[in-house]
Amino acid sequence: MALSYKNLSRLLTNPDLLSHLQDLKLDETEQTISYQWHGPHFLAFLRYATKLCRFLHYATKHCLCFNNKHGRFNDLLKHLDDSASNCIRYGEAEHYKIFLEILLSFMPEIRDFFTNQKLLQLSVGTPNTNELLASFMGFLAETIGELLNCGPDSSVLVSYQVRFLLKKLESLLVFLGDAEPEPNNNILTEIEAVANEAGFFLHSFFFTADLVTATKMDLALSALVERIEILQVRIKDPFMAASEELNSGIRGLQVAESPREVPSESLQNISMVDEIIVGYEDTTTQILDNLLGGPSNLQTISIVGMTGIGKTTLAKKLYNASHVRFYFDMLSWCVVSQTYRKRKLLIDILSSMSNFKRDYRQMENEMLAEYIYKRLKGTRYLVVIDDIWDTHSWDEIKMYFPNDRTGSRILFTSRLKNVALKISHVIIELHPLSKGESWDLLEQKVFKKERCPEELQGIGKQIAAKCKGIPLTVVVIASALSNVKKSISSWEKVAASLSSYIFEKADDFLSILKPIYKDLRTYLKPCFLYLSAFQEDVEIPVRKLLLLWIAEGFIVKKEDKNLEDVAEEYLIELINRNLLQVAKRRPDNGVKVCVLHDQILDTCWKMAEEENFLFQQ
Repeated sequence: MALSYKNLSRLLTNPDLLSHLQDLKLDETEQTISYQWHGPHFLAFLRYATKLCRFLHYATKHCLCFNNKHGRFNDLLKHLDDSASNCIRYGEAEHYKIFLEILLSFMPEIRDFFTNQKLLQLSVGTPNTNELLASFMGFLAETIGELLNCGPDSSVLVSYQVRFLLKKLESLLVFLGDAEPEPNNNILTEIEAVANEAGFFLHSFFFTADLVTATKMDLALSALVERIEILQVRIKDPFMAASEELNSGIRGLQVAESPREVPSESLQNISMVDEIIVGYEDTTTQILDNLLGGPSNLQTISIVGMTGIGKTTLAKKLYNASHVRFYFDMLSWCVVSQTYRKRKLLIDILSSMSNFKRDYRQMENEMLAEYIYKRLKGTRYLVVIDDIWDTHSWDEIKMYFPNDRTGSRILFTSRLKNVALKISHVIIELHPLSKGESWDLLEQKVFKKERCPEELQGIGKQIAAKCKGIPLTVVVIASALSNVKKSISSWEKVAASLSSYIFEKADDFLSILKPIYKDLRTYLKPCFLYLSAFQEDVEIPVRKLLLLWIAEGFIVKKEDKNLEDVAEEYLIELINRNLLQVAKRRPDNGVKVCVLHDQILDTCWKMAEEENFLFQQ
C-alpha cells in the first residue's frame, strides 16, 4: 500500500532521527529510553498494520471489539504523524520528545499485531485464515529483512542468528502458499504456532523500550530456530512425521544454561532429567499456548495424570525452556507432596526465585509471605507447584500471588483430577503412551541415537507393550536392558523375570523394581537401600552421601583408587540405571546434588523394610 502518513514515513526513514532520539530523557522518569531504533523496521510494521486494519475492517464489520481497536490505532497513528510533521518542520528537541512520548504510548497497542492467534480472535468469521497467516508471516519476514539492513550507526542490536530465522520463515511461507487450507491440517496449525512465537520474539526485542542484550536474544532465537527445523523435517516427509516427532521429542525446548540475565539459583534447583518426552508433543504445545498466550489475568493450569506418567518431567522441560524463561520476569519452583508444610513451601518459593543468597529460615511466616507478594507484584511470573495433593495447601498460599493482569501463570502437577478441578482454570491430562510410543521410548533409552537390531525388535516390543504406557516403567526397564548383553537370550531372561510382575500390575512399582533390584551388582544393593534414609522431595548432597556410604562400610577399596572415587563410581552406576537423578552439577560437570523420583523412593522404603535393612543416622 501507499502509506498515507507521509510525514511519519519521511521521519522514520531519516538517518538523522536516531541522533535526535538517543539523548532524550522523559520528564517523568529522567531516564534515557533504551528503545531499539531502526526507523524502516517500524515503517514495515505500519504498512502491515494499516493494510491489515483495512482488510479486517471490511471482513468484520459487526465486530465491535475490533472496530474499537481499529479506531484507537488510527487515532494514535494520526497523532504520531502530526508529531512527525512538527519534528520535520521545527527540528527542536521538544518536538522530538513529544514524538518519543507518543511512540512509547503506541507500544501497548501494537502487541496484538504480533500474534496471528490474537488477530483471528479479533476477526471471527474472516473467510480465509490462511491468507491472514500468510500476510502475518510476510510481515515478519519483511521486518527481519529491514533489521538486517540497518546500518552500523543504528542502536538496534541484531543477532547473527536472525538471518537464519529469516531463511526458516521464508521456507515455511513457500510451503504455506502451496498448502491446501484444510481446517484440521496439523502442519498448518504448527506453522501458525511457530509464526506466533517468531512474532513474540520480534515484538519483545525490536518493539520495546526495555533493555535488550545479545545473550537474551540468542537464547530466545536458538530455541525458535530449532523448533522450526523440527517442523521442516515433518514438512519434507509427512509420512515420517510421527517417527521424527517421537525421535526428536521436544528438543525445541532448550534447557537454559545459566545465562547471566536469568537467575541461576532457580535453574539449579530443578532436576535436569534426561528422559525424552515421547508421545506428548501435542500436549506440550497445548501447555505452551496456555503459558505464553491466553488471558492477561492470572491463570492456574494443572497437568494431571497417574504416577510415573511424566507430569513433573514435562513441567521441568517447560520450566527450563529458553523462550519460557525469557517470557516471564520471575520464575519459581516448589514441591508440595503429601507431607505438606506451609513454612517449607514459602521458603522454597522464595529461594528458587532469588538470584542472591539469603537465609529465609530466620523469618516469620508472615514476613516470608510479604516478601513473595512484593517480589511478584507488577511482574509477569511463572510459579510451578509440583505434586499437589489437596486444595488446602493452595488455599493457604494463593493470596500471596498478585493478579496484575500481566499474563502470570501458576502451573500445578497432580495425580488427583478432583483436586485440579477445584483449583485450575485449565486442566491438561496426560494419558498412557501407545504401544508404539512405549517402544520408541524404550529404544531411545537403550540405544540412544542408534536403531535397535532387527533380531531384538520383537522381544523388545513385547517388553514395551507390557509397561502399560507408563514412561517411568519404560525408563527403568530400559536401564535393566542397557546393563545386559544385547542378545535375544539376555533380553528374554529380563522379560521373563519382569513378565509376571508387569503383566499383572503395571501400577505397582514395587513389583516392577524388585527384579531390577535383584539384578543389581551385590555392592550396589546396600547403597541403593541406604537411600531410604532420606525424606521425600529432599535434595541429597553427593559428598555427604558418599561419606555416609564409606562410613557404613559399603565401599570396597580398589588398589589404584581412594574410597571416595570408588563411591562416586557406585553413584554413577545408580544414575545410569535411572535409580537416581542429577539435580545440580559442579563447575567440572561432576554431580553435586541428586534427587530420587518419589515413586522410586517410596519403593526403596518398602524394599528396605522387606530386606530388614537397618541404617544409622
